[in-house]
Amino acid sequence: MSQPVDAPASVCYRHPDRATFVRCQRCGRAICGECQTPAAVGVICPECMAQQRAAAPRTRSPWISRLTRPGAPVVTYGIIALCVVVFILQNLPFIGTQVTNSLLYAGVYSYPSGSLSPLLGFEPWRMLTSVFLHANILHIALNMYTLWIFGMALEPMLGRARYLALFLISGFAGSLGVLLISPANQPVLGASGAIFGMFGAFFIIQRRLGANSTQILVLVAINLAIGFIPGFNIAWQAHVGGFIGGLLVGLIYVETRKPSRRRWQTPLVVLLCLVLLAVSLLHFV
Repeated sequence: MSQPVDAPASVCYRHPDRATFVRCQRCGRAICGECQTPAAVGVICPECMAQQRAAAPRTRSPWISRLTRPGAPVVTYGIIALCVVVFILQNLPFIGTQVTNSLLYAGVYSYPSGSLSPLLGFEPWRMLTSVFLHANILHIALNMYTLWIFGMALEPMLGRARYLALFLISGFAGSLGVLLISPANQPVLGASGAIFGMFGAFFIIQRRLGANSTQILVLVAINLAIGFIPGFNIAWQAHVGGFIGGLLVGLIYVETRKPSRRRWQTPLVVLLCLVLLAVSLLHFV
């Protein structure tokens, strides 16, 4: 009568001095307790575990998925992030005042000589950099919330490049409004001029698509009226300039949306930029 006997022990393939009766469920190699990784059935060796992890689909965090999904308002998030970073820099000790004074806009800051003949101190970038500055926490909170609301609607509609062009052109137009209407020594900062440009573009698009634009008109009227209230310290000139700039950009977009007219879109946007730049320069001639 035969009797069962114990199977002979093997040695771990990674540690030859260790005997073991356990084998990897995938490749069959003998593995000691240190080399064992629990699997759905049995255990597997380190090499098989590494192969399994390499072949497994990679998971991404929810916020990365939201940023990379098709149609995600990446430009809007980027503008908000940039404004927040600049606001933090503005409030840092020792450098905050310097950051603000270097990027702030007003006619005398962008064109301090009052003429283009002596270019010393000529700092035209302030026409745009001032858009990313804010005076206090309430100022940036209100602007970024409004930017987020309209960015969520406009950026997927226009596409990232056209949306960014709208924001920057409207911001420049807002500074141009200050340059043409405000006193020459009036400092201005904030993204509200660019945001009013988004209002203008959204209004034009809504009208041309046949949608109800009453609500956006009421919103613009209320915000413009607030700018005229004494003591609020609001640059309504930037709002007017940005709104007009946004209207013009939106008009170009809707008039060239058809494939047969699409080739004219970029040249017209570039032409508008050149016209705004020329007006800003000719103001001092």
